[in-house]
Amino acid sequence: MNFLEFPITLIIIVANVIFSLIGFSNHAFLSKTIGWPYYEKNEKQYYRFITSGFLHADWAHLIFNMFTLFFFGRNVEFFFSAQGLGGSFTYLALYFFGMVAADIPSYLKHNNNQHYRSLGASGAVSAVLFASIIFSPWSSIYLYGAIKVSMLVYAVLYLGYCVYMSKQNTDNINHDAHLWGSVFGFVFTVILIAVMRSDCFPYIINDFKHFSLFGSSEPSSVLLHLFGGQ
Repeated sequence: MNFLEFPITLIIIVANVIFSLIGFSNHAFLSKTIGWPYYEKNEKQYYRFITSGFLHADWAHLIFNMFTLFFFGRNVEFFFSAQGLGGSFTYLALYFFGMVAADIPSYLKHNNNQHYRSLGASGAVSAVLFASIIFSPWSSIYLYGAIKVSMLVYAVLYLGYCVYMSKQNTDNINHDAHLWGSVFGFVFTVILIAVMRSDCFPYIINDFKHFSLFGSSEPSSVLLHLFGGQ
């Protein structure tokens, strides 16, 4: 494994770990950096859109997000860098704009609620995850480590789950952030490819036509095009 192929992903992971560890033990630091729409609006503390994305509630929350970012972020970073899609600049734009875009609906919904707070990298990580789907929609993913489905099937189930749980509002998870981070990541990457590598679209469309419930081990048409010179 060549770690030099995805340095930005590793730097982001390290930053999340350090920031979260400080937040675990320093309540004053956590209060100043957590996502807090009331203060973002009334005190203009817009920096919280970013700082809250590097905080996590506990070790399980941190490990799950960083595990997901490692496996999908390194692929997206490599694709962006190796195939004329803007490299580190656009990868960072995907991550940070995805982080902000994921929090905007919650900000609009809760900016008059002094008690509502949120934290976590899930919105940004969802943006990266859904960006990766475009390059390999029918690759396999294991839900809960056991249930094998294709990436695109997972994406549809995931979005449906986010919408449902957001309406239920029965837990402390910001499902709106997951939903809108995912949507942003997918749309951002489609636009990026349209602007910088429009030659890929026939292959992307061809990939999406070949439905697979459980996924395929065969490389996608767009990846063959990008790396095989078709």
